[in-house]
Amino acid sequence: LIVPWNFPLLMAAWKLAPALATGNSVVLKPAELTSLSAIRLGALAVEAGIPPGVLNVLPGLGVNAGAAVAQHDDIDMVGFTGSTIVGRSILKAAAESNLKRVSLELGGK
Repeated sequence: LIVPWNFPLLMAAWKLAPALATGNSVVLKPAELTSLSAIRLGALAVEAGIPPGVLNVLPGLGVNAGAAVAQHDDIDMVGFTGSTIVGRSILKAAAESNLKRVSLELGGK
């Protein structure tokens, strides 16, 4: 899940809850400007007893960390909320890797 800078915690919660409830492991890539809320969410998940590896927080620049998520062959689905330009690059990377499913919520810049 790649979430935007606006409403980072709320957006992460909206997308994490159904993914975790259905038994999936999740890589959460927050916007580089708002990564502290996601890091804290990951710490709270550990405190709550979520097993290691179920919720993974991957802070970093989108061009590096986000691209790695979109291109990784062991990731089967990417959910992205953000700009149309970045959405196009995620869709392209997903198609060129393992043809993973992609959910795009586009708008903004």
